[in-house]
Amino acid sequence: MFNLFGEKGKLGIDIGTAAIKIVELEKSGGRFTLKNYGLFELKGTDVQSSGPGMGQSILKLPDQEIIWGIKELIKKGNIKSTDTVASIPSFSTFTTIIEMPYLSEQELAKSLPFEARKYIPIPLDEVVLDWSIIDITNPASPKTQVSASKPMTVQVFIAAVPKEETERYRRIMKGAGLNLKALELENNALIRALLGNDLSPTAIVNIGGRSTSIVIVDKGYERISHNYEIGGFEITKSIARSLNVSLEKAEELKRKMGLRQADENIVNEAMSSLIDMMVFETKKTINSYENLKGQKISRILLVGGLINMPSFVTYFKQKLNMDIYGANAFARIIYPESLKPVIQDLANTFSIATGLAMREI
Repeated sequence: MFNLFGEKGKLGIDIGTAAIKIVELEKSGGRFTLKNYGLFELKGTDVQSSGPGMGQSILKLPDQEIIWGIKELIKKGNIKSTDTVASIPSFSTFTTIIEMPYLSEQELAKSLPFEARKYIPIPLDEVVLDWSIIDITNPASPKTQVSASKPMTVQVFIAAVPKEETERYRRIMKGAGLNLKALELENNALIRALLGNDLSPTAIVNIGGRSTSIVIVDKGYERISHNYEIGGFEITKSIARSLNVSLEKAEELKRKMGLRQADENIVNEAMSSLIDMMVFETKKTINSYENLKGQKISRILLVGGLINMPSFVTYFKQKLNMDIYGANAFARIIYPESLKPVIQDLANTFSIATGLAMREI
């Protein structure tokens, strides 16, 4: 299990670009139970604005405003847990997979910082560096079909997070009265929530408010990831501009009409080109990985608030002609029966926060 620091927590807090999401889980008898959840979103009405409101990223707000948002969620949700695991967004981290000769974990730990300097664009004394072994190749094994004279090699997943980022998260959680037990890469939390012990090659397409990430996972580990700056907010803006309505009205139309095939669905026309770009980027990333590794991706999981939109998953299936599913972060979690009608919508929205709250070390 990949580790940035800490023990285990009951709260998962995902501070995204468009919202703060909190999930509170309790574990009993080997099963997680959903105790609480909360969502704090930025709102706005000016389609052209890049200032405060929907045009601004939460992560660019002053610390005190983020602390206030977390405290409001805790107060309104009557959340009692304080032990917390928080996510670090992908764009704040440097990650790579490297292959090295393998002698022992002690030798690996000594040599990794020297090797990491080749891949991390800022000085190592300015980052928190962590690593995890994801695969070992033994040339002596008959399965490898290579010379036994070659040394054993190991694939290592390396992550580096600027120290100023980790310190900022510590300040925010302390200011909110929480006990930060661990910081974790958001893709790791996503993999835990959606895949569990499933080791098959999978592409996860996570559509956030400001951006979309495509993560290729194999044997439970991230192999490659690709991020690009189109998310749910850009789609809402496109609808608002095309129909000359407010962002709130555009968001309402998006959630109500979605991509349903209907003659009068002008919302579909306003956003289909942007979603086609998501499809294109997904296909390009998958093809690149398959060509590089000679391995087929068995399926695509879609996650994020946008896939709650009518016909979104169906549209992706038609465009890519692959096994594509809406992911379910609550598949292995017990929840109240009263939430059953909305549980899939919640699972899409709170996937990263759920994976964080499920973390055990």
